[in-house]
Formats: sequence, structure tokens, C-alpha cells
Amino acid sequence: MCEVTEQVLWRPAAPWVRERIPGSTLACRTGSGQATYHRFDPRRKEHQITYGVRMIEAKYSAESAQGWLSSREIQRRCYFDGEVSPLNLLAHTCCHEFAHLLQQSAGKRFRGSVHNRHFYAILDNLHESGGAEAARQTLADEAARQALALPDTPFKLPDPNQIRRQWRVGERVVFGQEPKEIQGRILRINRKTCTVEGTGSARGVRYRVPLPMLHSVS
Repeated sequence: MCEVTEQVLWRPAAPWVRERIPGSTLACRTGSGQATYHRFDPRRKEHQITYGVRMIEAKYSAESAQGWLSSREIQRRCYFDGEVSPLNLLAHTCCHEFAHLLQQSAGKRFRGSVHNRHFYAILDNLHESGGAEAARQTLADEAARQALALPDTPFKLPDPNQIRRQWRVGERVVFGQEPKEIQGRILRINRKTCTVEGTGSARGVRYRVPLPMLHSVS
């Protein structure tokens, strides 16, 4: 994903970015958790994109992939014909984070307004211009070259209404992954999330947890 971002997305866009902020560079890296994000260091004029390895793992499963913004963007904006698969999710994640880089360079990223209309205009253009498809194809080719499994078969995502009906207020649940697994009780069932009050070491803390990421505690 780092190579695709640097070679397919950054290389053709770098002159445009450097017209706005001379000397701009890009550094892509992998993180050990789920956190996936773009940051800009104005002092060093360096854009940094981090891809979390647990984010990648989560996007290989229909259950965990459903809770990510990238899944909703693919479906609602009909990116890649609206098909949610591991390949499409990871290619779109490259585009999503790179769109933040372009948004920052254009001066359209504001405090409290990150996923705004300017951001989605940029992201739409990445898909419409062929940049997203080029990223997708390169990612697929590189995975094949390295004999890495990267399925392109679309997920059959769970029905959110059906998932919501399986939970009850007061039910004990767990979410997250070891060693950061959190236990709690459901306080409120929302349309796409549950409000969970932590128990044990997380006592007193409330969380909004996407429905597919909850597991029952027997």
C-alpha cells in the first residue's frame, strides 16, 4: 500500500503539491495498530501517511469491514461499482488517505471539518480520473507477484437491522483485540452503533462501538 501510494498516486501529483507548498515530500509507513491517517508537518514540509496493520486485517472480513468508513464510501458513492472486497477496500484506503494529502495541500482541511465537501470532491476525482483504478490494479499485481492473498470477491455484508436486533440493553459485550480487549455493558442501541459502558479496567468510560465489532460475553 505504501508503494502504491508513493508510485501511483504521489508521483503524478507531486508537481501540483509542490506548486502550493514548495519542497513538500511524502513518507508512507506501517503502524502496528488499527490507526490509519494522514498528517502534515509544516516545519519539515512532510506529508506522512500511516497504514495500520490491524486495519488491513479488519478489511479481510465482512463482519469487521462493515464498521469502516471506507466500506460506506464505496457503497454510497458507488466507487468500484459499489463492490466491497478486500482488494477494493485497501485500494480505496490508499485513495482516501491520499485525498487528505491533496485536501491539506489545497488549504481545504479545517479544524472540525475534515470529511467535508472539498474532501469528497477530491476523492470523487481520484476515482473518476482513473487514479483509483490504477491503484487497485497495481495493488492486485503486486500482491500476486509476492504471492499474497488479496481477494477481489465482493463481500455479502450483514444487514445492519438484523445485527441491531440481536443486542439488548444491559447485555455484556466485548470489543477490540487482545491485549486491548474491552468489556462492558450496552447502555443504548443506536442505528449503527451501541453505546457501551466499560466494566473492569474500563469502568466509567463510555464507547460508541460499531455493531459488527461487538461480541457477546457468555
